[in-house]
Amino acid sequence: MTVLITGATGQVGNAIARRVAADGVEVRALVRSPSRAQVLPTVVEPVFGDVTDAASVRAALDGAATVYHSAGIPEQWRKDTGEFARVNVEGTRNVVEAALDAGVEKFVYTSTDDVLVGAPGESFDESVVRTSEGETPYQRSKQEADRIVTAALDRGLPAVFLHPAGVYGPAPFLVKGLNDLLIQLARGKTPALLPGGMAVAFSEDVADGHVRAATQAAVGERYLLAESFQTLTEIAEAVAAAEPGAKVPRVMPLPIARGVSAVGEGVARVTGKPPMIPRSVLRFLERGSRPSGARARAELGWEPTPFTTGVERTLAYFHQQGWI
Repeated sequence: MTVLITGATGQVGNAIARRVAADGVEVRALVRSPSRAQVLPTVVEPVFGDVTDAASVRAALDGAATVYHSAGIPEQWRKDTGEFARVNVEGTRNVVEAALDAGVEKFVYTSTDDVLVGAPGESFDESVVRTSEGETPYQRSKQEADRIVTAALDRGLPAVFLHPAGVYGPAPFLVKGLNDLLIQLARGKTPALLPGGMAVAFSEDVADGHVRAATQAAVGERYLLAESFQTLTEIAEAVAAAEPGAKVPRVMPLPIARGVSAVGEGVARVTGKPPMIPRSVLRFLERGSRPSGARARAELGWEPTPFTTGVERTLAYFHQQGWI
């Protein structure tokens, strides 16, 4: 059996590639360049192309039985907001159409907890998909991509949906997100913490959830992959416990954070550089989204790594990479 992975040079896709390859499965990865292919496990076959190039996607899918579609733009801010639609929406459409034409046996889609309904500060599950439009181009693009996969179920696409929380852990590259926060905290480069928090999941556990869903989940099912909810103070405390010399910064008052964010957004529109505190990130942390991974635990046997243990393993990996 051949498996195709899109996004295999990203955090989630790379973890899936390492996990599936370790299981002895023949793995193929759609990658944009030979330089990016260097982060793949040596046994993974790189196929050069891009999810925005429909012809390259069809070629990569030739003979594949299972597709893990994890490619996408995960950041909340881009100067060119059209990238979200090109990659997250049209890229997903290309992979879905190619998978339907190829008659794949399973289509494992990496969605996000942002597409599900959950009240601020309250636990929620996979039962209700959000119909109201998201606040950011990222959220709206993931909603539209999710709708594309959902609509394809009626055309015979054997899709299952995974909804990871905030992913951290070993990754081939550093991008803005939880990993970057862990590094800055370990380096003592975080002057203040933002208020609020987020649900988290260790990258290797997220990969495990995808693999379990590929073999165990019924077509059309959804699974949240969230280990626990952590405030930014609790995240800083976990880093301080694992990293000698790391401190726990004070929390920036919410009104000040909002003011800094507003000014930064205005400057970003002029300079094209990301704001220090993107409005979308601040709103996300304020909301205190608390997705529950209970269903994945009960039905897939998913057993996520406790956060403090995951942070220890992540920081050790960062030291090995020379990032700390």
